[in-house]
Parts: sequence; C-alpha cells; structure tokens
Amino acid sequence: MKLILSDRPLQLDLNDQQEIRFIDLSTLKITNCVGCFGCWTKTPGKCVIRDDAPHVYPLIAQSDAVLYISRIRYGGYDTIMKTMLERAIPIQQAFIRIVDSETHHVQRKVAPKNAVILAYGADSKEEQNLFRQLVARNARNMNFEHFQVHFCTEDSLEAAVREEVKKWSGS
Repeated sequence: MKLILSDRPLQLDLNDQQEIRFIDLSTLKITNCVGCFGCWTKTPGKCVIRDDAPHVYPLIAQSDAVLYISRIRYGGYDTIMKTMLERAIPIQQAFIRIVDSETHHVQRKVAPKNAVILAYGADSKEEQNLFRQLVARNARNMNFEHFQVHFCTEDSLEAAVREEVKKWSGS
C-alpha cells in the first residue's frame, strides 16, 4: 500500500489507484499525545486517546511507500503533521535496540518504507537544511529504507504531488 499524508486538502484524481490512500489531516480530529505511554503498557499498539489518529497510524505502519506533505515551521513539520507523527508512537514498541551506536525503538510490524517528504513554506536555506537534518534523524525510527526531501512553493505543491504519484504508477 502507498500512503499520501497531507496537512491540507489537495485536488488529486486517485480513483483508478486502489493501492494509494490519501489522508487529509486537516479534516481529522487528532489531539496531542499526552505522554502516558498507555500504547506501550495498558493497550500495546493502540493509543488510549479516542480520536482519529488510531485510524491513521496503522496505515502508516502498513505502507511501503509514503508521501508526507507538510508546511515547514521553524525547520520542522507544521503542527498537524507533527502531532500525527507523534501520535504514531503505538507502531513502535517500548523496547530499545542499538543500531549504529544509537538507540532506536523496536518496530511493531512496520513495513520498510520509501518516503518522499514534500515541504512547502520554508523561508530560507537555513530552514530547509534544518528540516533535512530533522528528517534524516527521524528516518530510522520511521523505518525509512530510502527517503528524499523536496521543497516547493505552496503554488506548485499540487503539481509536485502529482509528479510523485506518477512515479509510483510508473507512467
């Protein structure tokens, strides 16, 4: 399965693409993680907060290709995307492993991913570089085998998304 996770509505024609799921986070109710670790101790693999996030993070786990679309704020994901990614912690276990002299969580049935992050709204090269570093640092915990970060303007965003989706279908 392939997943498009966006922080805003997009006009995409995916009717003939059954294996591609599009989720517009701006239409969902996703509250902040409260840090209770209930997803690790009380209900392993399931968040104790009852909102829309438990419908999304299993799709993140199952996807072998992901396209994250987010505005950049201060060198990081904008609020709605950051909140969703933080709420996806149930797809990891509480256990730690050492990989390349770093500690990382053990994944809970998470497919290895090819990821593309389309970022828009970066004000400077410095902010772009900071975001690239953030994605690189998070890549292992997000189970990215390969990832690319592309920057575009808000006006060119939908065309950039269409180009990435076209690559998935090989046309």
